[in-house]
Amino acid sequence: MTEHETLTVKQLDGPAAAAAEESFRLVYAEVFAEPPYKETEADVAATFRRFRSQTRKTGFRAALARTQDGEAVGIAYGYPLSPNTGWWDQLTKPVPDAMRREDGRRTFGLMELAVRPSWRGRGVARRLHEAVLDGAEAERVLLNVHPDSKAAQAAYRSWGYQKVGEARPWPGADLHDVMLLGRQ
Repeated sequence: MTEHETLTVKQLDGPAAAAAEESFRLVYAEVFAEPPYKETEADVAATFRRFRSQTRKTGFRAALARTQDGEAVGIAYGYPLSPNTGWWDQLTKPVPDAMRREDGRRTFGLMELAVRPSWRGRGVARRLHEAVLDGAEAERVLLNVHPDSKAAQAAYRSWGYQKVGEARPWPGADLHDVMLLGRQ
């Protein structure tokens, strides 16, 4: 890889993302094996069981960054939150009803954004973030991020995200910061 190597970031819909699952898995497994996540192969397998159903959700969108050789170097994906989402129920302290109201279009849930270590610090995460949201009509974006993931925290804050609470996204998970970005 050279500093001048061409990188493409492509927006994908659900079927295209599902067809590229191995690329998503490769990036995810490498990135989330690192601290503070330290995910195991079993954790990765569970994530990709969810990924397969997520790619079928209405409004699912993804972005995949690849080198000119086709090597996957970054991923992002998510979908609009449904009116009956459980996301807001995971917070340790309730937020006002006006904040947690969902209608299937209001909030885009950014499920994952990850860049392989050798490609960090080059704007790839920002490009993935922009690509996955390009054309999304949601008025805001919601995500969870581990508080010890300092680089991710700094990036999200620099892009305008604000912490609105803390949550345990799944049973046994570490506490994560819940961050919200207004887009209007």
